[in-house]
Amino acid sequence: MTDIEISRRRLLGTVGAAGAAGLVVGAAGGALAGQALSGGEDPAGGPAAAGALASLGATEVAFHGEHQAGITSPMQAKGHLVAFDLRPGAGRKEAAALLRRWSETARRLMAGEPAGTGDTGIALDAGPCSLTVTFGFGRTFFDRTGLAARRPTALDPLPDFSADALDPRRSNGDLWVQIGANDGLVAFHALRALQKDAGDAAAVRWQMNGFNRSPGATGKPMTARNLMGQIDGTGNPKPSEPDFDRRVFVPGTGPGPAEHAWMGGGSYAVVRRIRMLLDDWEALAPGKQEQVIGRRKSDGAPLTGGSETTEMDLNALGADGKPVIPANAHARISAPEQNGGAAMLRRPFSYHDGISQDGTPDAGLLFVCWQADPLRGFVPVQRKLDRGDALSAFVRHEASGLYAVPPGPRAGEYVGQHLLEA
Repeated sequence: MTDIEISRRRLLGTVGAAGAAGLVVGAAGGALAGQALSGGEDPAGGPAAAGALASLGATEVAFHGEHQAGITSPMQAKGHLVAFDLRPGAGRKEAAALLRRWSETARRLMAGEPAGTGDTGIALDAGPCSLTVTFGFGRTFFDRTGLAARRPTALDPLPDFSADALDPRRSNGDLWVQIGANDGLVAFHALRALQKDAGDAAAVRWQMNGFNRSPGATGKPMTARNLMGQIDGTGNPKPSEPDFDRRVFVPGTGPGPAEHAWMGGGSYAVVRRIRMLLDDWEALAPGKQEQVIGRRKSDGAPLTGGSETTEMDLNALGADGKPVIPANAHARISAPEQNGGAAMLRRPFSYHDGISQDGTPDAGLLFVCWQADPLRGFVPVQRKLDRGDALSAFVRHEASGLYAVPPGPRAGEYVGQHLLEA
């Protein structure tokens, strides 16, 4: 056993068999007790006393389950999105071996264990920190692996939108990986381990790095804000709603070709790199910004009043006879009731990649949304936004991808096994 293996295992604690049984928590997260070595010695020259690992570091998300982690898991402070293309000559056999390696590495890292042979030690001293790793397949993956007959129609290319300025070099890809954690080193450790695991089977096509507010940064749990300062994600479907699973996850059984049954319990991820034109946005007075969004900036409440969770009164008129929430307000146009009930679970990261050549911030949103069918989720909403959203003047869609994310693996399985070994 290596020094790294000893340290990471002792890090998670040896509180006895009873304590070890409670190490794994579900996607909702939770605080866990653990032990961590301080790494030094006390003044008397003996080993330093073990200290309790903070709940931020101890929280573990299960790798195995009905759905992959990173979909309904709480948003994390740090994230990486990365797409891979299979290398020339690599096919179904190589893809299966790669997914087997990736799944085992993700399982180990999400449990707070070292990655395995050749662990870099980047995350040494840290616990799992709510790490999640999520895997998906792009449209071209099925051609490269000889599985075109098993490609779901939901992976048909997204339509073109008039506001798109997409860079093909940072779009699509055979394979897609989403990494999230509440510690930057833990997230980067997972990224490096998966990149090394790719070996001769796949090469990175593009990578994007993101962040969110850290847990505990606010006095109470709150919906996250984006780089425009707006509360972002208020209208998300809630797991407590009776139709949540129907909107977000592919049915396990039901209509559709039998060859697509491998996606039962999975979901489809639409990924968009959306640059925010922050200089233009910040030149607007706060009241004008609220008119663009249709919600108060201070607390996310609709302009018609109430709190963040109060339903918008889309029929309310002001003293001037005009709608209180403007006809082209982002919140109005994207509301499910304005789109035949179309809804998607948004789980984005913000990003900042420095200053562009024109002197403006290269910053915005790594938009990730989840739905059972993108043709009934993302596409109708984006089409409507494309036709008249007031926010369109302040954003630019620069990259795009659509991925089939299979269900979570059962114990002893790897992600995508039911597709690749059928």
